[in-house]
This record gives sequence, structure tokens and C-alpha cells, in this order.
Amino acid sequence: MSTAIERFDEKARRTFESLGRTVVYAGELRRHPVYTRFLHWMVALFFFLALFSGFGIYLPWLFRWFTPIFGGGALSRSMHPWFGVGFVFFFGLQMLNWLRPMTWTSADTKWMRNLRRIVSGEEKLDPPDTGFFNAGQKVQFWEIVAGCVVYVISGIILWAGARTFGRTAVAISYVLHDISALIMLGGIFIHIYLSTIGEPGTFQSMTRGAVSEPWAWTFHPAWYREATGRNPREAYQKAREQAERAANGPAAESSRRA
Repeated sequence: MSTAIERFDEKARRTFESLGRTVVYAGELRRHPVYTRFLHWMVALFFFLALFSGFGIYLPWLFRWFTPIFGGGALSRSMHPWFGVGFVFFFGLQMLNWLRPMTWTSADTKWMRNLRRIVSGEEKLDPPDTGFFNAGQKVQFWEIVAGCVVYVISGIILWAGARTFGRTAVAISYVLHDISALIMLGGIFIHIYLSTIGEPGTFQSMTRGAVSEPWAWTFHPAWYREATGRNPREAYQKAREQAERAANGPAAESSRRA
């Protein structure tokens, strides 16, 4: 029996799917539907709006060139908390959307134990039980969840000010707010790297909504097996053999002619 969250999420998916589309070509798999991609980019938009307006407020001597983008210092200060509300709101919807696939499993513990070999490239394929999201993605997701909680609590205190919560609470909130922002900013840099250079082919999953089969069996083999019913290791080996035959074909043909 589905929960209220699952019913809400499914209704949102159907609604957004009717407004957009996800084109999947031969040799590709559907990764993210329209609704998921919409939430992802709204979260990104409001995160950077809050970040840049916050830089202009908290470090004006270094980032004062950000404030004209938002209409000046006073308007930046007024808009910053609303950007934060937008970020938390859309990430809250994204959390509901990804609550089940982001649940920690024993496969994630194994992935973390194998992290050094994965990061170094010693392992060509992720562990065979790596599902829709790997452990690294789940760690970042729950770090953002924790960051949102800190944002909301500290942001409300800063918004209301010392008259409501007192100077001590405001001072502590400034520190927690800034530390949380820096930690999340570091995570965003890692996320951008992995979705572009680190794992080529990832970025299109959030633009077109589809990924190549080689990407799927390389980074998320258990999901590949679930989506296709095929063995990811066998698919990888077959692709390698085909690539080797294609590379050796012209040389072999020239050798025979000689």
C-alpha cells in the first residue's frame, strides 16, 4: 500500500511528464523524469541565488560586486532569506522524491570500504550491487538534508533578530549558518566535478534525462541489471571485445593482404 508521500510524488511526476518529455535513444536508458530534473535545477538556482546574495551581505569587502545583481545591498539583504526559503522548499520536495532510493543499504557500506580503489580508478566498474545512487551520492544528499535543517533554524533566528532570540543565539546562528554554507559549497564543487569531468555522461541525465548503457553498467551496475534484465559485467566484457575487434580489424586486414 502506497504512502501519502508516494502518492503525492507519483501525481507530481505524472503532471510534469505531461508538460515535458524525456527522449531516450537507442543504447540509452531513462534516468531522471521531467519532475526530478525540474526539482534539481530549481534547487541549484535557489542555492546559488542564496549563496551569491549571502556573500554580498556577509563579506561585502570581498564580494560587494555581487550586490548590484540583486538591486543593491538593502535589496540583497531583503531577498537573501527568501532565496533560502526557495532552496529549502524545493530541496524538501526533492527529498520526498528521492527518499526511498537514498536509503542506506549494506551495498553502500561495501562501496565506502572500496572508496579508495574507486576514486583512484583502480576499479574500472563500480561494485556490482551499486544501485540507482551510490554511497557517495547518498552521503552528499543527507549532508544537504542536515544543512537545510541548520539553514532553517539559524536563518529564522537571523531573520527575526536579537530582539526576538537574543544576541547570543544570533551570534551562534551566524557561525552555524556560514559553516553550513561553506560545507555545502564544497559538496557542490565535488558534485559539479563528478557530474562533468569525473563521470562523463552524467550531466545529460539532468538535462535530457537519459544516460548511455555503458555509463549505467559502469557506475550503477545493479540499476542497469534492474532496468534491462542483463548482466552488467557481461555487457561490459562484450563491449570491450567489440571495441578490440574494431580496433584490430584494419590492422589484421592489412596483415592478411601483405
